[in-house]
Amino acid sequence: MENQLNKPPVWFWLVSILALLWNGAGVMAYLGRAFATDEMIAALPEEQKAEFLMEFPAWYTAAFALAVFCGALGCIALLIRKKWAYILFVISAIGAVVQHIYLFVNVEMDMTSIIMPILVIIVCFLLIWFAKKSIDKGWIK
Repeated sequence: MENQLNKPPVWFWLVSILALLWNGAGVMAYLGRAFATDEMIAALPEEQKAEFLMEFPAWYTAAFALAVFCGALGCIALLIRKKWAYILFVISAIGAVVQHIYLFVNVEMDMTSIIMPILVIIVCFLLIWFAKKSIDKGWIK
C-alpha cells in the first residue's frame, strides 16, 4: 500500500525523461569533443574549429566529464526511483560550475554565447531541487 501512496505523478516521469535527454546531449557534446579527429575538426566552420582547437587544462576536462556523466546517471537514478540521484546531481552541478567559471574567466564570450553556460548551471540546480523534493515526497527511495 505504501508504494501506491508514493507513486510519482505523470509529470515526474516527463521531467525525468526531459532531463535525461538534456544530459544525454551533454554527454554527446563531451564525447564529440573528446573523440574529435583532425579530419572532423578540419570540416567544421571556422568559429567552431577555433573552439575545438583551444587547449583546456585536464581539470577542466575532468569537471566537464563529471558534470555530464553524473547528470545523466542522476537522471537514470530518477527513472529507477533511487535517491542517490540527489548526490549525483550535486556532483554534476559542482562539475558544471567549475567548468563554466573557467570559461567565464578565460574565454571571451559575447552575450549570446554566455546564455548556454548559464542555462546549464540553472538546470543543474533545478535538478538538485527536483531530486530533493522527490525524496521528500517519497517518489524516490
